[in-house]
Amino acid sequence: MSGHSKWATIKHKKGIADAKRGQKFTKLIKEISVAAKMGGADPETNARLRTAVLKARAENMPKDNIDRAIKKGAGELDNSTYYELTYEGYAPGGVALIIDTLTDNKNRTASDVRSTLTKNGGTLGASGCVSYMFQTKGIITYDTEKYSEEQIFEVALENGADDVTTNDGVIEVITTPSDFGNVLEAMQKAGFEQESAEVEKVADQTVTLDSDKARKVLKIIDKLEELDDVQLVSSNLELPDDFEDSDED
Repeated sequence: MSGHSKWATIKHKKGIADAKRGQKFTKLIKEISVAAKMGGADPETNARLRTAVLKARAENMPKDNIDRAIKKGAGELDNSTYYELTYEGYAPGGVALIIDTLTDNKNRTASDVRSTLTKNGGTLGASGCVSYMFQTKGIITYDTEKYSEEQIFEVALENGADDVTTNDGVIEVITTPSDFGNVLEAMQKAGFEQESAEVEKVADQTVTLDSDKARKVLKIIDKLEELDDVQLVSSNLELPDDFEDSDED
């Protein structure tokens, strides 16, 4: 897990956490709809849907929006079909990227992902070219200015988390994908407000770049996450110890 906390920190500072609320809602609505279509409209019996709804509530999405997304997925409102597609590729410096998408237009998404990578110095790879480097884990993060590791550790481990680590101002709760929803729900019920919560790919080994190259990689990731069809970008980037965030392109 070394390096992942640093990536979570910078992601919290300038990535998904700073995205426009409307774009967040759009992506959450897609996830809720797909979850409802695949596993049914009852969150009590559909773990993926329950998790998606928990995340939507954490972002203060109105209940009506959540209900409409569930009904859409269950086929009560329209017949839109979303496809889950995963792309693999490389950023500058040999950094591996996995790009998870939900789309109603496969050709548009493929074109957008390829174009975004190419324009920013990356390349799209073949299926399987980097996925073997990653494991899928649930990652829930908390701010050390709000909570201590001891507070988080006790509740998280009691409710099925695998591990709790702290680095660079971020407490990470690590779970299996199957336990993610239960742990997130337990933490929320205990009053802990997360900074981020995702089931994502975590690299077994990381690549460390100098600050200039790292910023180029972060720019690609930001550009990819700005695409409406992209749900999550995972990377094996390790930020250097002297890395400083910058708003420069």
